[in-house]
Amino acid sequence: MTRVWKWNRPVTVREVLEDLQQERSIAYTTVMTVLDNLHQKGWVRREAEGRAYRYEAVSTRAAYAAALMNDAWSQSDNPAAALVAFFGMMSEEQRQALRDAVRIVQGPEQTREAPEGRPEAPRQVAGQQEPPEARQEENPGSAEDGAGR
Repeated sequence: MTRVWKWNRPVTVREVLEDLQQERSIAYTTVMTVLDNLHQKGWVRREAEGRAYRYEAVSTRAAYAAALMNDAWSQSDNPAAALVAFFGMMSEEQRQALRDAVRIVQGPEQTREAPEGRPEAPRQVAGQQEPPEARQEENPGSAEDGAGR
């Protein structure tokens, strides 16, 4: 799956084989069998192209990782304790990624409390534009607010 996800496009057995052979010796039939097994398990879909197939991932690697985390969490008899333990294992970079993800899920209307008790605007996440109305609220006296001040 790593090779199929890496390319993020339909791939042939030959392409996967050639990529794997850069690291180790492997037989064409081995790669073909693995891709066929992945197809039978529903991990990849395939489309005939001449006498061969092109294989494409059914799900993204991120969706797969999320499903694994959800499955592990749902098996806990104390989900809150499992989350606390998991967060304790995270690096600061991972915790920041989690905070960014929560802000994305909550949307731009959600705010959080600053330490002094005032609402704090959510930070902008890389790749996302801040909505124009949020910028205008930060500068209520600007000429852009239509008041002409």
